[in-house]
Amino acid sequence: MMLNREQIMEILPHRDPFLLIDEVIELEPGKRVVALKRVDAGEYYFRGHFPDEKVMPGVLIVEALAQTGAVGLLSMPEHRGKIAYFGGIKEAKFRSKVVPGDTLRLEVDLEKIRSRGGMGTGVARVGDKQACRLTLTFMLGT
Repeated sequence: MMLNREQIMEILPHRDPFLLIDEVIELEPGKRVVALKRVDAGEYYFRGHFPDEKVMPGVLIVEALAQTGAVGLLSMPEHRGKIAYFGGIKEAKFRSKVVPGDTLRLEVDLEKIRSRGGMGTGVARVGDKQACRLTLTFMLGT
């Protein structure tokens, strides 16, 4: 299943400038999600995050992975209309920088889903290079 930005906003409460995924290219609710983020030089954070060498902040790569995982969790019928909050981040490793012009491929495999939250592993890639890998924990709210 594929989702455009408007369809993503029907699932997530995030809005510009903090919606960090542009489209979902694979979706198996409750199992796996793959999304894309096209990194543009006009992004608000580049004005202050190394203006002479623009680099997407790692914390925003983590947030983009969390939003991707939240789409997988909140697209499940029993979780529609809820909000997914961060419960934790484990073993985040950053391997390469993300710069304007890159397309960030965000892959999240949801491994444990419960009525009040879940856990998954995420990988962010640019081309064949891994930019970030981590484990995310989510809590569900209404």
